[in-house]
Amino acid sequence: MGTLRDLQYALQEKIEELRQRDALIDELELELDQKDELIQKLQNELDKYRSVIKPATQQVTQKRTELQEQQRTKRQAISAEPTVFDIQQLSHVTLPFYSKSPKSKELIKEAILDNDFMKNLEMSQIQEIVDCMYPVEYGKDSCIIKEGDVGSLVYVMEGETLN
Repeated sequence: MGTLRDLQYALQEKIEELRQRDALIDELELELDQKDELIQKLQNELDKYRSVIKPATQQVTQKRTELQEQQRTKRQAISAEPTVFDIQQLSHVTLPFYSKSPKSKELIKEAILDNDFMKNLEMSQIQEIVDCMYPVEYGKDSCIIKEGDVGSLVYVMEGETLN
């Protein structure tokens, strides 16, 4: 067995090792918290993109499928020439427009321009979105959307605040 001095020295070394490990653990926990925050931020961004892209692609996909079905039913023989999807046929799609006050239109437009994904749309596209949005009223204590859920709608709140 070692002398008292040797044991005290060994104890000091172990205490110093523990301090270093504690410092390393604190540093790693901080890094982990930062990465968790980044993951949450990226998941929120991804949810935003999905909520915008899903409805738009569903409409285009549905129209494309309808057009392809029409083309399939028309053809009764095999042709070596490829069929081409005609984008002009999509120009006949009519979007529903809802009247709203200039104040509401401006509020919706500002919300779209404040959205990181939607702010890059052309002004004509933003105007169509503004025109197509419609009002929905929710009662007190109604759950409109839960954080973290994937949604397919865009909400712009006008009026009172939410909890």
